[in-house]
Amino acid sequence: MKMVFMGTPEFAVPVLKALAAAGHEIGYVVTQPDRARNRNQVTFSAVKEAALELGIEVLQPEKLKDSAETREKLAAYGPDVIVVVAYGQILKSDVLEMPKYGCFNVHGSLLPRFRGASPMQHAILEGDEKTGVTIMKMAEGMDSGDMVASSETSVDHKNFEEIHDELAAMGAALIVETLPLIEAGRASFVPQDESLVTLAPIINKKDGRVDFSKKPEEIERQIRAFDPWPGAFCDLEGRQMKLWKAECPDQECGLAPGTVAAASDKGIDVACGGRILRVTELQIPGKKRVSAGDFLRGHKVETGTVLL
Repeated sequence: MKMVFMGTPEFAVPVLKALAAAGHEIGYVVTQPDRARNRNQVTFSAVKEAALELGIEVLQPEKLKDSAETREKLAAYGPDVIVVVAYGQILKSDVLEMPKYGCFNVHGSLLPRFRGASPMQHAILEGDEKTGVTIMKMAEGMDSGDMVASSETSVDHKNFEEIHDELAAMGAALIVETLPLIEAGRASFVPQDESLVTLAPIINKKDGRVDFSKKPEEIERQIRAFDPWPGAFCDLEGRQMKLWKAECPDQECGLAPGTVAAASDKGIDVACGGRILRVTELQIPGKKRVSAGDFLRGHKVETGTVLL
């Protein structure tokens, strides 16, 4: 099929590579503009880097809706389909209606659950037993189009990075399987049940701060959902400390939330929600992630210390 690919982050790269490997003609890749980041060094999006390796022309409008030149190029190319994966911009009706078969999005959740910018993190945060990817024919509403295909996996105790990589691979395989059905007119288009819609708003850095009044299981999920970014964090004696791994032993604790109940090679036991959260891996500024046992060999944490 003749196609245009739109995407920006690492999550989209396996899909782009799979489509190219499957022999589809990808006329253009559309991605976000280059950005100046650390020390004003300009960085490309992960998708741009992959597109350049594949020898595909890249278009980077600041805002696609305002770039008549970009839209004219896409229209002149005449794509059969546009595949979108975490592009980061809203597509207007003129683009949605441009391809012969439509625009299709690879979304990292089992729609209609978790529409929005951070579905994978929210699947972990909410304690869902399963998550997955959905191929959706795009409409003007946010992630509101008809579903064409989906594939699911268990969440278990995976962190965000693990879920991210698994769903990226699943999405790549699923879109390659689904496009021939769309082209042959054998795909099913299933409307989403609006009564089941939940939202997954964008994650901010401040969302990483831990509230020790919550249940241990909630904090443990927060730690996994925000690994590697923004990281779940608290303050230890005036220094920010990131929490990377934790356990929830079945142990009651009457101490005030955030109070250290014990500290040993097993971990740092912190009172929260009337029970214990055992922190087993952590990091302080300027240092690497370490086990709690290794941290305690160089930093004394007294029982009764309060994490804020």
